Amino acid sequence: MTDVVEVIITGPDAEWLAAFTRRLVDDRLAACGHNLAPIRSIYRWEGSVHDDPEARVALHTRASLVERITARANQEHPYEVPCVLALPVTGGNPAYLQWVLDETRA
Repeated sequence: MTDVVEVIITGPDAEWLAAFTRRLVDDRLAACGHNLAPIRSIYRWEGSVHDDPEARVALHTRASLVERITARANQEHPYEVPCVLALPVTGGNPAYLQWVLDETRA
């Protein structure tokens, strides 16, 4: 187990999500973000099933920064309830994991 996590966030479009990712990297809340678009989201919201295009980012960061990233998403995201999921990283390239730690706030 490492202190590194992958944080998944979805958003309404690639441009909004890329700008949000850039702000998180600029503020050292994430070392990087791998953005994917388009994705297709099928979900239930307020009693109806929706089928919408979205974008997705996988952020690499410290577990201790997840709360701050979630707070930023809740503040800046256009969705009422943004998807923010933190997944544990159980291993990987030691040099890459160290780089993630070096590039984020302690």
